Amino acid sequence: MTENATLKENGFEWIDLVNPNSAELMKLAEKYKLHPALVNDCMQPDHLPKYERMQDYAFIIFRIHIENDLPEADSIQELTNKIAIFVSDKFIITIHRRKQVLFDGLMEQMKEKGCKDSRELLNLLIFACLNTYEKPLGKLSKSVDYFEEIVFLRPKKVPLLKGLYYIKRKIDLLRRMLILSFEIIDSIDSAEEGNVNTRDTRDQYVKFQNMFDALSENIHQLLNIYFSASSQRTNDTMRILTIFSVFFMPLTFIVGIYGMNFDFMPELGWKLGYPGVMVLMAVVTLLIYIWFRRKRWL
Repeated sequence: MTENATLKENGFEWIDLVNPNSAELMKLAEKYKLHPALVNDCMQPDHLPKYERMQDYAFIIFRIHIENDLPEADSIQELTNKIAIFVSDKFIITIHRRKQVLFDGLMEQMKEKGCKDSRELLNLLIFACLNTYEKPLGKLSKSVDYFEEIVFLRPKKVPLLKGLYYIKRKIDLLRRMLILSFEIIDSIDSAEEGNVNTRDTRDQYVKFQNMFDALSENIHQLLNIYFSASSQRTNDTMRILTIFSVFFMPLTFIVGIYGMNFDFMPELGWKLGYPGVMVLMAVVTLLIYIWFRRKRWL
């Protein structure tokens, strides 16, 4: 375990723990009288965002976006890191598996400016965690614009469907993380204890939520357009093949008749039989072509 710092400010302290083991967490739980079930939630790496109010403190799990996600990352642990927070009037305990740069900045800010109470620090923590979604939101927006251009311009040799799948997965997963975090934001900016700073946090949350909703709608529409365009291309191919088959069906019928080799076929003795059949086939082809042109199928 690495304890980044223990800062005491205006009657409360902030304890930031990095990758503690089970024994250390249990010792912490005994000291601050934390519920064992909530401590157990801290140890689950894929736990979803939650807010739970106890008698003397509140427990929060917030998932922040990682700094450098892989292009094909599509799971909770590949895209986000978990931050567990215990908060009361006397303490704030933050627990996470990896060292977070954003917490270092908050530590420095507290040392310089301080916080009047633990709720103000909690608001700063959640605001900083929420802002980790800003950069990936911009990247996803550019990716959607890129794939939108590909869908409509239809360049060849582009792995379009695979790219759309991973973009859709990322957008839907991050959008779900924000939806599940609503109760956290709502508890911070409550009617009783809300202020200008907490409303800024709520505004930022609503902004990101709306942008992810718009991206989700765009990517689903883009997928529908892609499948419609693919279906249209298939229909065009089938249309061309059908036209070819219509041209060759009567010709095949004529050739089939004169290829039966019966003894009593009056046309077999004609000197102009062969050129006559060729002319007949040309006339049939021409008539089909004229019919198609009048129907505007060609």
